[in-house]
Amino acid sequence: MRTKVLPIAVVLAVAGSMLLAGAANAGTLVDTTVTIKTQNGDFWGTVDSPRPRLCARNRKVVLFKQLGDVQDPANDERIAMDTASLSGSRYEWNTGNTHIFGKYYARVGRTDSCKADTSKTVHSTRT
Repeated sequence: MRTKVLPIAVVLAVAGSMLLAGAANAGTLVDTTVTIKTQNGDFWGTVDSPRPRLCARNRKVVLFKQLGDVQDPANDERIAMDTASLSGSRYEWNTGNTHIFGKYYARVGRTDSCKADTSKTVHSTRT
C-alpha cells in the first residue's frame, strides 16, 4: 500500500506546482501607456506597450472631461471614445474635432492581459 501512496503524492505535488506557476503567469499584466494632446477642441494621442499587438492594437480609449481638481473616472463625464489603430509604426487614437473646451484626459481600461492607464490632464482652449 505504501508504494501506491508515494507515486500519487509525487503526481499531486507536480500538478500543484504547475497550477501555481500558471496562476503566477496569469497575474502578470503587460504595461500600457496612453497619451493625449489637444488643439482647439481636437483630441488625439497614442497607445503604447512593450507588446503593442496585444495591448495597443484595437484598444478602446475613452476621453473624459475632468469635473474636479483631480481625475476621477468613476464620476467624470465620458465625452468620446475611439479605438487605437496602426498609423505608421504607432497605434493612434483621435476623437476628431469635438469643439469642447476645459480639462480632459484619456483612459484605457484593463484587459485580461494588459494594464490600464490614464493620461495626464490637458486643457483644451479656443485659439
